[in-house]
Amino acid sequence: MPRRHLIVGGGTAAVNAIRTIREEETEKSEITLVTAERPYSRMVLPYYLDRSIAEGHVFTATAPGLAQWDVKAHVGRRASRLDVKANVCTLDDGTTIEYDDCLVATGSSAVRAPVPGADGRNVHSFWTLDEARGLIASLSPGAQVVMVGAGFISFTILNSILSHGVALTVVELAPHILPRMIDATAAGLVEKWLTDHGVTIRTDARLTAIEDAKGKKRLRFARGADLTADVVIMATGIKANVEWLQGSGITVKQGIVVDDHLRSSVPNVYAAGDVAEGRDLISGNGAVHAIETTAQEHGRVVGANMAGRDVRYRGSLIINIVEVCHLDVASFGAWDDTKAAAITGLRPERPAYRKLLWSGDRLTGAIILGPSSDIWTTNDVGMLKGLVQSGVSLAPFRAHLERNPFDIKPAYVAAKTTAVLLPETVLGRPSKAPGETPVAV
Repeated sequence: MPRRHLIVGGGTAAVNAIRTIREEETEKSEITLVTAERPYSRMVLPYYLDRSIAEGHVFTATAPGLAQWDVKAHVGRRASRLDVKANVCTLDDGTTIEYDDCLVATGSSAVRAPVPGADGRNVHSFWTLDEARGLIASLSPGAQVVMVGAGFISFTILNSILSHGVALTVVELAPHILPRMIDATAAGLVEKWLTDHGVTIRTDARLTAIEDAKGKKRLRFARGADLTADVVIMATGIKANVEWLQGSGITVKQGIVVDDHLRSSVPNVYAAGDVAEGRDLISGNGAVHAIETTAQEHGRVVGANMAGRDVRYRGSLIINIVEVCHLDVASFGAWDDTKAAAITGLRPERPAYRKLLWSGDRLTGAIILGPSSDIWTTNDVGMLKGLVQSGVSLAPFRAHLERNPFDIKPAYVAAKTTAVLLPETVLGRPSKAPGETPVAV
């Protein structure tokens, strides 16, 4: 009897797992997919929002494609219960599916600020395709738009919002923008850059209510003047979609706790992507990294293990990269580690900023900022990511980097960083599909 794989969720991790199972299995198995939405890539939604791509280009697995992979798909259905003793999943329409192993890759959902009016008309989140459709329908040239939250999510769509010809104000509870991505020095540079490009920034702003006001929205704050808007965007965080697992016996903290094979506390149930709480590559602690690269890697590792291989995962690296008004901003790893030795470089006139964080002779975190038009900015983003991810020794180059933290390339090349990264494989070969990063195993 063929092995029965159940995949719950239709995002990047799920699709990568399905593809990897078919690539790596030695005997043909049965794959059943349960997904509330037709599979699509969340990372391309900003391009759909700014009309760079048509809606049809956001989807990652068509019905013919799933048929080619010989996948039985329950599209438009949600899993409502997982009986890990009987190995049975129950769907929201009462359908039951038996499995031999199961991947939970149900992703995450946007969380709105807990204030009156946060669920009202013309108050939007931006995390799913449906939410993107609703926001697009609400935007028009000249509209007053207020984005609540100045974190990574809001900055991934900032350019797309501006492309609609709106007047944009961004408000943030923390003392500076991007508080979970960059330090105050870098944030000051980004804030000035955005202000120069016509974006209004308001920090230390605690929203208390959103009210209807003659066809518009009035945002009230604990301190300071009210704001009036035509459209409000809530970019105030996300949460893992794990509620349906309540009572299953699977250990859940911030997400589903997984081991180095991405197995949950129930050995034949795996978790991947936004719902998985696995090893952070730098700290070794459990963490949920709701980013595309982690979902890609998780999907490959889980798919290989479900196919019968024995693949361990080294851990995921937190990666935040955004481009706003042609300014590149990025951070990697333990960029906010207050115990790490830090080397900084600042050129405010460009503007340009580097912050390198060290544990012994290794880079364990970094912040980089600079104009997109400068080729060295683009190159250094990739090289700094590689140095942090590879963990190569930089002892011979530390003095040089202390003198000039903007001169990354000599250390990157001399340390043979690329050679360290490229051999990282799944199943003895480079685990790099088009558009993917190598899997750390």
